[in-house]
Formats: sequence, structure tokens, C-alpha cells
Amino acid sequence: MVIWLIGLSGAGKTTIGRHVYELMKKEASNTVIVDGDEIRTIFKHDRGSDPYTIKERRRNADRICEICAWLERQDINVVCSILSIFEESRIWNRHTYSKYFEVYISVTLETLMKRDKKNLYAPALQGKIKNVVGIDIPFIPPENPDYILDNNNDDIDFKTVAADILAHAKTIN
Repeated sequence: MVIWLIGLSGAGKTTIGRHVYELMKKEASNTVIVDGDEIRTIFKHDRGSDPYTIKERRRNADRICEICAWLERQDINVVCSILSIFEESRIWNRHTYSKYFEVYISVTLETLMKRDKKNLYAPALQGKIKNVVGIDIPFIPPENPDYILDNNNDDIDFKTVAADILAHAKTIN
């Protein structure tokens, strides 16, 4: 099974994904977590601004899709946290993975700017940095996610959310 967490930078993908992973790992030891930022680091695809162009974002997205498919073919469950800005990648996922559960973590830009731990959005709005998804690269939310989480409130219990996501994911065939 591949649980695919989608959302803008700062939406909570990695945090929620880690909670889902921890719960899933207790039930199935053959579970791993794949994080878009970590994959960039592993492949040294996180230096300068070039890796963040649309072309290079597609390369990284394709790489992550293939890594998840490779893992799933080995009967390894995957919790993947990724921006996932390409609808065709999500369509590919649905046709490729034997069990695919898509989670969209919805957060307004206003909320993201307040949280902005990576100091990404304010500099992008000021034109100081480019290739920021949600600012100068469009983010089109997924059309048919299996689960939507509105993460605009700061008081969400991520462990409870993770348990709910996992419970819903288990219902897919």
C-alpha cells in the first residue's frame, strides 16, 4: 500500500506522515516513509534554485513515484509526503500501485505564511526567491483525493488524524 500525502510546503505532510508511519509500522513492519525533501537530499538535488524549477520538480516527482513503485513491488508499504504538483503523476500512481490512498492536506496561503518555518513564502512574495509552489508555481489541489484534511487550525491532534487516515486507508481494495 502507498499512502500519498499531498500539500503545500508547511501544510503538515511530513509531521502527519511520520505519525501515520509510526502507527502503520506497529501493524506492518514492512513499512517505510518517503519524504520529498529527504529524497532531494539523498540525490543531492537540493542545491541552488535549479532543482526547484518545474522541469526539475518533475524529475524529482518522477523519481519518487518510481521509488514508491519499486518498494511496493517488494511488498513494502510506503507513506510518502510530497508536494505532488503534477496531476499526471497522481493518475500514474492510481494506475500503478496495487493499493493507493491519496491524502490532501489543505491549508490556506495565509495560514502557511503565519507558520512559514522554512522562511519561504514572504521572500517569494517579495520576489527575493523564485520557483515557490503556491506563489510563482501554481498549486492545483488534487481533484479526487481519498481523504481531505483541513489543517488551518493550530490545535489539531496529529496522532488522532494519523489514526483516522490509516483507518480509512485500510478500507481500500
